[in-house]
Amino acid sequence: MDTPATGLTFRDATDADVGALVALVESAYRGDSSRTGWTTEADILEGQRTDPQGVLEVIKGSESRVLTVERDGRIVACCQLEHRGDHAYFGMFAVSPALQGSGLGKIVMAEAERLARETWGATEMRMTVISAREDLIAWYERRGYRRTGKTQPFPYGDERFGIPLRPDLRFELLVKPLV
Repeated sequence: MDTPATGLTFRDATDADVGALVALVESAYRGDSSRTGWTTEADILEGQRTDPQGVLEVIKGSESRVLTVERDGRIVACCQLEHRGDHAYFGMFAVSPALQGSGLGKIVMAEAERLARETWGATEMRMTVISAREDLIAWYERRGYRRTGKTQPFPYGDERFGIPLRPDLRFELLVKPLV
């Protein structure tokens, strides 16, 4: 029987991956295709989750990388890692909706944490999650992340981040020690 890790290849994204990465992130969070998995934001946000320019900026950044996960030559998961002094930022995390719930997300997250610790000496991983996503926050808490209570406003009016369907959205900071 295949395990979630069977046949996975981890690598840094290149410029040539931008289209596939945007499509993956959009499929995991927006529109009807995202409803196949459990990470959908389709009930709270419409519009785009990311765009080619934003993904390319992360790929090209001197202190960031997009960890790309392939199976059978197809990108099935990704995440952004950014070096920020003593900690790393984890973002743009997406798993193909058809593979959500298979354990792949746990594997990707563990590899991201290992890379942040070993590559940059990061002692903590940080991320921001839309506070209304209680199911997603609970999943991160089971992986050792904790809520800090620190929030930042959602960028209402900036459609690069989506079109909110409710007025109470904000980002909450989650942290996990990597030592």
